[in-house]
Amino acid sequence: MAANNRRMSGKKGAQVGSGGKRRRGLEGKGPTPPAEMRKGHAKQRAAQSKARRAQSARPQRRGGGRSSSELVVGRNPVVEALREGVPASTLYVQQFIDSDERVREALRLASERGGINLMEAPRPELDRMTNGLNHQGLVLQVPPYEYAHPDDLAAAAADAGEDPLIVALDGVTDPRNLGAVVRSVSAFGGHGVVVPERRAAGMTAGAWKTSAGAAARTPVARATNLTRALEAYQKAGLVVVGLDADGEAELGDLDALDGPLVIVVGSEGKGLSRLVGETCDVRVRIPMPGGAESLNAGVAAGIVLYEAARRRA
Repeated sequence: MAANNRRMSGKKGAQVGSGGKRRRGLEGKGPTPPAEMRKGHAKQRAAQSKARRAQSARPQRRGGGRSSSELVVGRNPVVEALREGVPASTLYVQQFIDSDERVREALRLASERGGINLMEAPRPELDRMTNGLNHQGLVLQVPPYEYAHPDDLAAAAADAGEDPLIVALDGVTDPRNLGAVVRSVSAFGGHGVVVPERRAAGMTAGAWKTSAGAAARTPVARATNLTRALEAYQKAGLVVVGLDADGEAELGDLDALDGPLVIVVGSEGKGLSRLVGETCDVRVRIPMPGGAESLNAGVAAGIVLYEAARRRA
């Protein structure tokens, strides 16, 4: 019986297969890749090291970039933004809206300008978009602003064969002040405005409106670090002048206004920050016989820009 069992155990039955591994193992793996592409190969490590060195040697342009999109909410704000030429990508209109003169004017302005999408949306969708603000059935989407790089402003002046005339804002957080400065820079032949990336006003719809269209002609640059941007201007031959109520020089006595110039304006409350003030080549005060303690950024910049433009004429 034992012998019979041994004979039966030798019979073929269900066998566990290889799953095709043996067949695939006989297939070729294609041509051998170059040494630079072989993981762990000395030539691949050398190529990666060379690429890292080239990346670190390449000059990094910091600053510039784009802001985030913005929504203008409500019938009056939307109509005013469209009247002032604020850039817009889409006008959202609530379905079954009770139309009045402002709604009709918004639709007319958006249609006449061209390039603005008209979208009808239900009220719940507009509520969601505006986080529950009182949109009154009209929402205007303002596209992200494309900031220049601080170096671009001086380069544009050089291309035009002119001495750079640039305004830098230090700690100015009101978009209306930024818009007013942009308007003054445009009026007096300046080449642009520089703002810090953080804790500063940006080119919002409010800044566009205050600029009265000048923002379409005058670039605004954004600097990752304002102090370093000013130092870069100094290395390029520009004189950095800070406006300070306690400045050592008076505006009328300053000889640098007719040359390559950066005018630095601080906030109305705090003035120039310490590091920015120390970076300036000279700090200048504007004489105020009327006894006012300070001027807002837009007015102060306009006064100095006028004096610079007068001397350059």
